[in-house]
Amino acid sequence: MMSSEEILRLTVTALMSRTGERQGDLAAGIGQSQAQVSRKQSGRQHWSLDDVDLLAAHYRLHALDVLAGPTHAVGVLHGALPSLQAAAGGSPLPARAGVPGPALALVLDEAADVQKTADRDPSGPAAQTVRAAHHPALRPVSAPEPTPVPPAVPAAPSGLPCVLCGQPAADEVDGFPQHLAAEDCAAAVAAASAPTPTVPSPPQTSPPASEDPAPPTTPEPPSAVVPAAVPPVPAAAPEPADEAPAPAESAPAPAESAPAATVPAESAPVAPAPAASAAPVRRKGAPGYASTTLMDRITGRVHDVLQEAGGDLAAAEAALIKQAIPDVMALLKISRVGGRYEHSEFPPTREILSKKTQKGADDIWEGRPKWRNANLLAAARNGTQVQVTALDMNAAYLSAFKSWLPIGKLMEDTSGVHDPKKAGVHLITPSAWDHTDLPNPLGNRMEPGELWVSESTLRLLIDCARKGLADPPVIHRSLVSGATESLLEKLRRALAETRRTALAEGDELTVTYVKSMYSKFVSTIGESSANRELRRPDWMHIIRAKAFANLWLKAYKAHQAGLEVVAISGTDELHVAGDWRNVFPEGRDLNEVKEKDTYILGGKR
Repeated sequence: MMSSEEILRLTVTALMSRTGERQGDLAAGIGQSQAQVSRKQSGRQHWSLDDVDLLAAHYRLHALDVLAGPTHAVGVLHGALPSLQAAAGGSPLPARAGVPGPALALVLDEAADVQKTADRDPSGPAAQTVRAAHHPALRPVSAPEPTPVPPAVPAAPSGLPCVLCGQPAADEVDGFPQHLAAEDCAAAVAAASAPTPTVPSPPQTSPPASEDPAPPTTPEPPSAVVPAAVPPVPAAAPEPADEAPAPAESAPAPAESAPAATVPAESAPVAPAPAASAAPVRRKGAPGYASTTLMDRITGRVHDVLQEAGGDLAAAEAALIKQAIPDVMALLKISRVGGRYEHSEFPPTREILSKKTQKGADDIWEGRPKWRNANLLAAARNGTQVQVTALDMNAAYLSAFKSWLPIGKLMEDTSGVHDPKKAGVHLITPSAWDHTDLPNPLGNRMEPGELWVSESTLRLLIDCARKGLADPPVIHRSLVSGATESLLEKLRRALAETRRTALAEGDELTVTYVKSMYSKFVSTIGESSANRELRRPDWMHIIRAKAFANLWLKAYKAHQAGLEVVAISGTDELHVAGDWRNVFPEGRDLNEVKEKDTYILGGKR
């Protein structure tokens, strides 16, 4: 006997199949992530009663209809069965048009009997019928129906009677003739009970004035009744979508609305098509944001390690942190499968990118910020008190994965012109910085003259020149290669979405694991002996400098919004005075900031 939660999972699958949705569409509709829906549908996580309310609101059903099983829920969705809301004390929901209610109700009752038989014998033909009805991929391929030739009356489909409705069926499952869904049975029953259309004959006399004259062309052959909620396969090319193409993981969007059912002219009038608002709303851009393959690999790894540790969170965390480097490198390799570019893993290392001593540094200046507002500090020493909030940027290095990274080995370029389609390191002379209320984008460098900077720093200096804050830097020499900003994008999205889901579920173990992966990736892809699968010190400098550039841009945004920038330091710390919540969203997501501390400048901290 199936449990209530198993029936609910089957109901969700059936509703998704009938509306043409994928897990990403459903997740966007109920305000959850695709990973959460995937875990709940696979049984690794439970659907809650709050989730049932969200599902009911998404499909415009009552919660009792969702809990009543897939047959009832689909029937109410199509308007063939009354909602259970009236029995619960509320007004019944309006029935959906497009499906003959009495005929389908009879069929659904028979389908319920088949469901009970499937529960008793999971390996029998009835169970196969249920699985095929709720999972279109499991349905056997049926022979194409012959195209009716006008003006002959369409003949009934050949074959033995369906075991569910008694009407001829062209498909078989385990040797039993049957329709593959309740809607197919309803269409066959409705077609059999509809009046037989008469064959039009050439007019001998003029038609009466009260009647419409016969059409001058060959009459269109009547087609079988199709439920309005199930979109048929279009005969012509579909209309262009009204949104940009989704990423490779997403499926094409369903049609805007299903065409109304087609019936012969002599039959009853067609019910009006359901309103556009009756269909579940699909949020654009939600499916395909992150690779479910990478996300499932991350969450599966946490689950396996936690099981091996016997539920000991501390032991599991230590084991995950220890394996963070090989794990993130494996994720990188998977994320690059099918990628447009094949990057070099061990290109020749230029002298300026090599450490001079074992614990020394190379010649690249990353622009690490360390700045305090001298004017405010002077005012504080004179007795002025300022309320200051220390803000923390979330997952700064993970956000910096979206950087322009060189693909191959670095080549010499002495043109002095920055090519936005290339990336690397550059020898420049920066311009003077005259702003006392904003930090220098070069960080706390005090020495004048030439210096080597990474791609992220150079792009930030050029951006400051576009804003009119300073003159553009002078480029003397560059070591660059063809570049792309999406080299780590698939990995970044998977880590970010997994982190977001873990935060929503209070799973701090997964949050720590994700943090360990992206932070160790950045710190070991240079010349570290801890990572022997990739040696790209240019990537390391570019990503780190991108994190510093992102922090500077946050400070500039606060300054433009009227806040006073008090201090900026490290990769993720920004101190401001003023109402920062009107400028930055608060939270722990990548595009949000969180309050780290508050203190009085000029008073005791």
